Amino acid sequence: MPSPQEKVDVVLIGGGIMSATLGAMLTELQPDWDIRVYEKLDYVATESSDPWNNAGTGHAALCELNYTPEDSNGQIDLEKASNINQQFHHSRQYWSHLVDTGVITDPTTFINPIAHVSYGRGDKGRDYIKNRYETMVRNPLFADMEYTEDADTQAEWLPLMFSGRGPGQVNGISRIKQGTDVDFGSLSSQLLSYVAAKGATVRTSHQVTDLDRSSDGWTLTVKDLLSHETHQVGAKFVFVGAGGGALPLLQKSGIPEGRGYGGFPVSGYFLRTANQDLVARHQAKVYGQAAQDAPPMSVPHLDTRVVDGQDYLMFGPYAGFSPKFLKKGRFTDLPLSVRGNNIGTMLNVAKDNTDLVTYLLGELAATKKARFEALQTFIPSVDPADWELIQAGQRVQVMKKDPKKGGVLQFGTELISSADGSLATLLGASPGASTAVPIMIELLKTCFPREFAGWEKSFKDMIPSLGRDLVDDETLLKEVSEYTSRTLQLI
Repeated sequence: MPSPQEKVDVVLIGGGIMSATLGAMLTELQPDWDIRVYEKLDYVATESSDPWNNAGTGHAALCELNYTPEDSNGQIDLEKASNINQQFHHSRQYWSHLVDTGVITDPTTFINPIAHVSYGRGDKGRDYIKNRYETMVRNPLFADMEYTEDADTQAEWLPLMFSGRGPGQVNGISRIKQGTDVDFGSLSSQLLSYVAAKGATVRTSHQVTDLDRSSDGWTLTVKDLLSHETHQVGAKFVFVGAGGGALPLLQKSGIPEGRGYGGFPVSGYFLRTANQDLVARHQAKVYGQAAQDAPPMSVPHLDTRVVDGQDYLMFGPYAGFSPKFLKKGRFTDLPLSVRGNNIGTMLNVAKDNTDLVTYLLGELAATKKARFEALQTFIPSVDPADWELIQAGQRVQVMKKDPKKGGVLQFGTELISSADGSLATLLGASPGASTAVPIMIELLKTCFPREFAGWEKSFKDMIPSLGRDLVDDETLLKEVSEYTSRTLQLI
């Protein structure tokens, strides 16, 4: 391989929220470092970070029922919900810091207040929502949660869903008014504009096609997709934040820490409406319960979205299966990801998840009538003419080795780094974007241990609750909640 034509300190692969967050942090912490960002598409944040490719919930575990499982004894496990909520507090504090320092001038361009609601139908669904509420409200993080099974109150909170319903229906809903809607596409674009203004180079229509070890880091082969020319770039540190495209690059890197990993792609669709009469009657994100054998990302939800200053409603997702790892990927992505070191993992996952595959293929074949019948479980009176079907982004769930089962399918994110800290990759999906800030801090701590000691005070200034438990410190919880709500214009 020829010598690199240029050398930089950091290369970030992918122009989404993860690379944007890491780039913004490093730009502030190490303004002397030379940073390069490569995005395969012609604009940044158009895959998983795009507002129409994700639910934009601002995952704070306020309404997402898969974060609060109930065991056979009726006990609600809050560990995951509590962890995610505190991580989202970290993200809010960092975003507030960006507003305070002028990096972001108008927070309403990416974050807006919207109630988060959980919804259970029938006796069983109602009892679960009530049990969940009674457990969560005792935790300071969720102390503002409300619950009702009263039909009039439900119609007041969610008129589009509950006004005019017939008598005798059994429903339970819980609500937290202090939820948010987040446009991670807008946030990513603003952060990358900031790092570019501070001297980083952001190149779109450029694809990293290969990575090789070098004496002082990595040599990357980069293809200009417009001119079709390739060149080599040397980097001391590489972050692969390419969403579904991260696994192939991790495999090409050859680091032993990446052996055994596979990817399970899940596609999907949403119904969307811009009918302002409907939008005005539903100002909330409402999450229901997943169907049996459905993946966590397929939990049905009816969301208010704010994109480019306009309100929409979005319902779904209708999950399906595609072998593509990216929305604009290739049908060969999945088969080409099979390696000798991960085929056992993937076969064991396939063996244990045949019901899931059957479910996804069934969803893919669902008729228009079936899709609207699903929507009618939320909105009894639906006019299909008000709604359009849009394709969601691809999600690639992590398949990893397991000593007992041989391989497991993991719903979440996985940070993988080389032993020397010169390369890091993020695999997986939800609640990724909402927890990008703590994930990137963990990356910096892992890959730059020597430098992190000098950065720690800066991080604590940016994120006052970092390293502290908000459940045990209600005074701090109140302070950071009020600070971020005020700074991000959420009140």
